[in-house]
Amino acid sequence: MKDETIYRIRRFTEDRDWDQFHSPANLAKSISIEANELLECFQWSDTDYDLAHVKEELADVIVYCQDMLDKLGLDVDEIVNAKMDQNERKYPVEKAAGRADKYDRL
Repeated sequence: MKDETIYRIRRFTEDRDWDQFHSPANLAKSISIEANELLECFQWSDTDYDLAHVKEELADVIVYCQDMLDKLGLDVDEIVNAKMDQNERKYPVEKAAGRADKYDRL
């Protein structure tokens, strides 16, 4: 995410004095709630959905994720790359390519 976007998210929270409500537990709940609202966009059809609504709900998830990164003092690149390292070990290309099986069934 661009620095100016991250700054805008942070400023939004600071200007409203909402950090006091942003405990890790509350942010995790908010991420889950917004992710479920995103899922709701696809409730009755995998292909017939409102892209504008999907974008709004996805943005809500991303904003809350950035808030949680800030609250926990985490770096998005660091944690995503650590997870990708794990995923690459669990799902080697030669075993996983073209398959949707869980790693323990490859």
